[in-house]
Amino acid sequence: MAMKSEMPIRIAVFEPCYQGAVKSLVLDGLGRRWGELDKDLNPDLDNIAHSYSSGHFLVALHGGQVVGTGALIPESQGVMRVVRMSTAVAMRNKGIGTRMLEELLLIARNHGCKQVVLETTATWHDAVHFYLDCGFRIVAEQNGDLHFALDLV
Repeated sequence: MAMKSEMPIRIAVFEPCYQGAVKSLVLDGLGRRWGELDKDLNPDLDNIAHSYSSGHFLVALHGGQVVGTGALIPESQGVMRVVRMSTAVAMRNKGIGTRMLEELLLIARNHGCKQVVLETTATWHDAVHFYLDCGFRIVAEQNGDLHFALDLV
């Protein structure tokens, strides 16, 4: 679905002032997906600026509120990994995830990255279809997770 002009979304670089909102948004999404959530399994969210200092963490903002997240971290020479893609429940299916992924792929290209990878749970059908629709291909399935790749060359 295309973004509506009355709902401007701005993609911005993570700043420490977004820390609490980002952590809440990501954990809320995971909690809704899995039911109970062990918050100790997500220590990277306790200090996002530090945890992602070697990568790129972006936020989607609507009216100054964080409504989406996405990050890109170095994986190996020429390869980067997309992580922490999340959209606020009330803002889903409005193109925010697509805009976020486009920005992350632009960063990867600008850094000379040749391939972007990611993974998601095989039973998370919305996410699987989203990444396939965005041009990623499934390269492996392991322990209930699907591993995806997108070649940028």
